Amino acid sequence: MDAKTLANVVQYLIATRRAEEVRYSEIHEWVKDRVCSIYAPKDASVEYRQLIDQSRWNVLPLLIDSLAKNFYVDGYRPKRASDNAKVWKYWQLNRMDARQSGLWRKSLEYGVSYTVTLPGMVEAEKAPVITPWSPRRLTAVYEDPINDEWARYAMTVGFEKPIFDSSGVTMVTPVTVYDDWYKYDLDVPAQTMRTYTYQYGQRAPSYLGEITINADKMAVSEHGLGYVPVVRYMDTYGELDDGPEGIIAPMIPGQRQLNQTTFSLAIAEQYAIFRQKWVVGLEIQLDENGNPKQPFKVAVDKMLQAEDPDVKFGDFAQTDVSGYLSSRDKTMLYITAVRQIAPHTMVVGEAVSNVSAEALAALEAGHGQDIAEHKASYGESVEQNMRLAGLAVGDEAAWKDVEAQTKWRDTTPRSLAQVADALGKMAQMLEVPPEELWEKIPDVTDGDLERWKEAHKKRDSIAKLNGLVNDAKSRSTPADSGAPGTSGSDS
Repeated sequence: MDAKTLANVVQYLIATRRAEEVRYSEIHEWVKDRVCSIYAPKDASVEYRQLIDQSRWNVLPLLIDSLAKNFYVDGYRPKRASDNAKVWKYWQLNRMDARQSGLWRKSLEYGVSYTVTLPGMVEAEKAPVITPWSPRRLTAVYEDPINDEWARYAMTVGFEKPIFDSSGVTMVTPVTVYDDWYKYDLDVPAQTMRTYTYQYGQRAPSYLGEITINADKMAVSEHGLGYVPVVRYMDTYGELDDGPEGIIAPMIPGQRQLNQTTFSLAIAEQYAIFRQKWVVGLEIQLDENGNPKQPFKVAVDKMLQAEDPDVKFGDFAQTDVSGYLSSRDKTMLYITAVRQIAPHTMVVGEAVSNVSAEALAALEAGHGQDIAEHKASYGESVEQNMRLAGLAVGDEAAWKDVEAQTKWRDTTPRSLAQVADALGKMAQMLEVPPEELWEKIPDVTDGDLERWKEAHKKRDSIAKLNGLVNDAKSRSTPADSGAPGTSGSDS
């Protein structure tokens, strides 16, 4: 692209990013527990505001955890192959065994996350460089945002930095723009990347002016892939109207209700849960300044006494807070029902007690189906990423392999004895080869499988060798030899 075309593309990408940032920032603030959304009057006391601050009952991170901890890509295998494809090593070279967690969490949080895969060097070896990105720092535009596999343009956003020159200090934001063949590194004025500005303590949308690109200060390099090197990881492919929205945005109203109920509970605990005492018929004593004096100093080791027999003492009943607790539990049950999370995951009141193993499995069935749907969506993106990694190193076979499948680690909590019993029955009753069942053992890695297979081969080789030796011995010994010292014949 020439400088003018690039300026128009950057302008469009920044406008798209600013529109997305409004939604993403709100979700991010809720997840990070920086929002409480409880109204406070302008003249609210410090105590009142402290109660608001203490009324956050944030369950949104738990919703992400309940799904994200079930996703772990453990391999990438061609069709009908028992070993991983050659390109799988690039996933591990880029430390994606650990970094993949961020992909799932941000995709669940916002509805989408991304990786950028470019030709390069990793650990002094020619390999694709895979970088995970949050949608708050990468914007990709598609001609058909629902069905297209590859983006038309994409832009990653760095962090603001100062530029010092003779005229002073200028704040800029480094961005990288990608098209089908090239990547463009340039700096744009920092204010153009800010969705909001603050004037007199008020937040207002910032103005996006026209962007001018200085070609002399722009770095252009060719990646040569023929596609924008961005793969998106969508929360689900099921929303064909508006695209994925993540699991957090629909739950924000429920989180608001949890905070409001918790605030009401805190108010009741602070002001109405203690039994307030009252007295009638008592003459109020005044001090030398004419101010009423406190008649009693109440304490647990003191007794109230009045000389006038007409004076009566009493107390007000305390506020029953069980309704607030029940309301909060019901809201949490609603959240678990909508998100298909088993209630015992959140330990909601007494919702789950004295439940059999079969009943617990039934409670978790919906959650298991939700996990399976997400794995289908994310697995498709991993396969696209592995194909792109093959293209980045010139591996045509890997690029054209559209039948390879993502291998997910089984994270279902089961006892080892239960798994071993089930696998043993499969090997014995269904005659499944035992070595084909090894990978179904929990927490077994590919390294473990390789060592087991080698040990199994050595054991088979030794068994075959022993069999050959024994067979040779049996052939060298006559079956019916005569008595010692005889020829074994009557002649």
